Amino acid sequence: MARILLVEDEGAIAQTVAFALRAEGFEAVHALTGREALRLIAGGTFDLALLDVGLPDIDGYALLRELRRGRDLPAIFLTARQAEAERVLGLELGADDYIAKPFSPRELVARVRAVLRRGRALQTSSGFEHDAEGHRVFFRGRLLDLTRYEYGVMAALLQRPGAILTRAQLMDRVWSDGSDSTDRTVDTHIKTLRAKLREIDAEADPIRTQRGLGYSLQVV
Repeated sequence: MARILLVEDEGAIAQTVAFALRAEGFEAVHALTGREALRLIAGGTFDLALLDVGLPDIDGYALLRELRRGRDLPAIFLTARQAEAERVLGLELGADDYIAKPFSPRELVARVRAVLRRGRALQTSSGFEHDAEGHRVFFRGRLLDLTRYEYGVMAALLQRPGAILTRAQLMDRVWSDGSDSTDRTVDTHIKTLRAKLREIDAEADPIRTQRGLGYSLQVV
């Protein structure tokens, strides 16, 4: 059963969404504020986050960055802001989907399933298996011996297969302490990851460089 973190300060909306999720077999844990969400995620594991952008204590975009520090967490934004620029910003910050209010609970549940399904499909379609709770990544059935930062980069790429992550996005997600987080550092860790993947499969090259943009994980 997937565990969903719902961060929404409007009680009526939160109640409707939580009911719809639970009716479909999900476990929904509700937080009214960003601070409460951070407390909850520090004490447990979640499979996906549903985040209201307009929270009373912290902007939803900033909250997403905090929730993802050092962990793999798919996310969908819920917002009353329907402008194209807002949607683009949310997706550029790494959200997996963006739903404008008012929305159908059935559509929301369908999108939640789609995001979770993409993550599960990755395990069988690209040769990777990701144990997020155990902070382990397997490739071609073999455990990768990864450093803390190598794991963070790999987890970020595995979270959004096929999507291009910029160096800035990778630094923001992986180097939470801000130390040694430069473009060169990201490139160095990509290089060592590629070397470890090729130790398992000499022909493997799943991490693709998107010139002028960043990196993506090829899904076959």
